[in-house]
Amino acid sequence: MRQNEKRRMMNKKHRSLLRKAIKGFKAIEDSAVAKESFSALASRVDKSAKMGIIHHRTAARIKSRLSRQTL
Repeated sequence: MRQNEKRRMMNKKHRSLLRKAIKGFKAIEDSAVAKESFSALASRVDKSAKMGIIHHRTAARIKSRLSRQTL
């Protein structure tokens, strides 16, 4: 298997996990539960940015928008 194919599959996996995590977080209605799970989501977003799955400014924007839900 070529290296770019392996990387493409890994990137696809991580992007999918990130999207599922964001959707799950948006589905939370209780702000207390959202506060608890926000740190795990922020960590996943940061790791995705570090791996190059998303841009670091996109990661900051995602975290900023989702942090409003914890209020």
